Amino acid sequence: MKIRDLPLAGAAEIECGPDPDHRGWFARWFCQEELRRLNGGRPIQQINSSFTRSAGAIRGLHFQYPPAMEDKLVRCVAGRVFDVMLDLRSSSATRGQWHSLVLDAEAQNMVYVPRGFAHGFQTLVDDCQILYLHTEYHVPDREGGFRYDSPCLGIDWPLPVTELSARDRGLPMLDADHRGIDA
Repeated sequence: MKIRDLPLAGAAEIECGPDPDHRGWFARWFCQEELRRLNGGRPIQQINSSFTRSAGAIRGLHFQYPPAMEDKLVRCVAGRVFDVMLDLRSSSATRGQWHSLVLDAEAQNMVYVPRGFAHGFQTLVDDCQILYLHTEYHVPDREGGFRYDSPCLGIDWPLPVTELSARDRGLPMLDADHRGIDA
């Protein structure tokens, strides 16, 4: 595993490139000890997966409010997605900033999304599957989110939006004066 810090404080891309041999390849997708620097050793409590059929679909931007805030490791296990994270932490030097990268099943990269961040993605090809490792349990009444097209963010999504859930359509726009959330 190679951990590369991203421009948002505490976020990182993790490269888990395969080690090939004549049979195929081997790759380490998770090692608590190697990730300790990022998440302070918080254990994984829940693993989720999503499947999205159509290129151009967007999921997010989602997060959980305290006390259910979570760190996430996000990996694309089939397909390729434009992944976006948004720092919402009120005390962060990068509050209100977002960063994107492409998660690609063939590259086997993943992203570490710290607690206090919103997260979302757009599928770049059909039939994408995402694997999420969470340090907290999902708590439905602690869910939060902001619209993917909030003008103050100016996210340049690479494809026209083809699908959006009713929940994501109903999320509020992020206000440029948003004070953040306490992590």
